Amino acid sequence: MKCKSLEEVRGNIDRVDKQIIEWIGERKNYVYQASKFKKDANAVKAPNRVEAVIEKVRDLARDNDIDEDLVEAVYRTMIGQFINLEMKAFEETALRLE
Repeated sequence: MKCKSLEEVRGNIDRVDKQIIEWIGERKNYVYQASKFKKDANAVKAPNRVEAVIEKVRDLARDNDIDEDLVEAVYRTMIGQFINLEMKAFEETALRLE
């Protein structure tokens, strides 16, 4: 979509940001669910899974003509934060089971 003004650009960015926030919330819900299936902290950190996701999003970025390094940086930050959340949820679940 070609915008005709800075206000239109900003309006569209705000719209996209709203969608991104909603999707982050949805992803968070799945992260919490995933923590219930994991047996230990290594399963939560899942370095092989992280690298598989990074490879997948780099491919998606390339297919959509988006800078792969930008997408990787965003995803590494996001995944790192989600791992922190998942670790907290995992630890809370483990404490309840004791």
